[in-house]
Amino acid sequence: MITGCRKDDKKQVQDPLNIPANPVKPEAKTEDEIDFKNFNIFDISTIQRNELMDAFISVSDIYHDKQAVPADFLKSQKDAPFSKMAYLELNDQYRKKMMDGLHLTENDSLYLYNYETNTLKKIPVNTLKAVAYISPYISEGEEIDVDSYMIGFQIENQKSLNIFDKYTNVVAYFGNKNPFTENKMKMIRWKKADVEIQKKYFPGSNLKYGGTYQSRYENLTYYVQDLLEEYGTRERKLVVINDKNEKIFEKTFTISDGAEFNPLEKTENETTNYHAQWTGRLFKGKEPVVLNFTSPSFGCPVITFLDKEKTELTINCDNRH
Repeated sequence: MITGCRKDDKKQVQDPLNIPANPVKPEAKTEDEIDFKNFNIFDISTIQRNELMDAFISVSDIYHDKQAVPADFLKSQKDAPFSKMAYLELNDQYRKKMMDGLHLTENDSLYLYNYETNTLKKIPVNTLKAVAYISPYISEGEEIDVDSYMIGFQIENQKSLNIFDKYTNVVAYFGNKNPFTENKMKMIRWKKADVEIQKKYFPGSNLKYGGTYQSRYENLTYYVQDLLEEYGTRERKLVVINDKNEKIFEKTFTISDGAEFNPLEKTENETTNYHAQWTGRLFKGKEPVVLNFTSPSFGCPVITFLDKEKTELTINCDNRH
């Protein structure tokens, strides 16, 4: 069993940040400023193995070496049970190959940031195992090759089955500097907006109008409008207004290929809704972001920056669904 979002094919999402396909290590411009030209973030997967759970970061979205797994190991599948082929700790040679492909050194660190709890954990890369897990979409009896594996770093080994909750709302980064702005994210709690808001910011749609809601972050007001078709929400429009009543951002969220809209959290209780939207200043030197308006089925979730370019940063998640 594997949990978390996984990327279906190895096709890279077009990213307005102009992030290259492979490097993950940035060269910082100053002490606090991060170079976003060479930047990748990842989610954390939890994988059931031997009836317990491992936590793992796959880098296979950006690391595509056709010899990432030893050839002798792949050849052994004729004589080895499927369970033996499902997991491999990479030796020093293949670890170095992966590190070189990612432009990482053993002096770099893994930064795990939980934006819900504002918890930042820094782990030296040289303490992490380089591992390969077979994709959950590979069945016993199928031919196994290098593309059957998710390659990456093991974060935790053989823990209890509730480990999944620990890594909800956590993003990961490899490098030599912490890119995250701490304590600046909040879960969006929506409340019903006045009917005039619909007329002012969301006129002219041919779809049926659903609810109109609003929320605040710092000096910004967020308005969201649901537009409906027969079977539910077809579009969700977001407009962001500053304290000068100027529209600084707008975006229409749509779904396709099995994706779904996440519900809008409208209660004021303290319970976390794992599907709720989040906003805030997640990265140093960058505009606020919004995330979690949709749940993709194919591909990986994106973080949208509230800038003029509507910049999106894909969270690498190795989705092979």
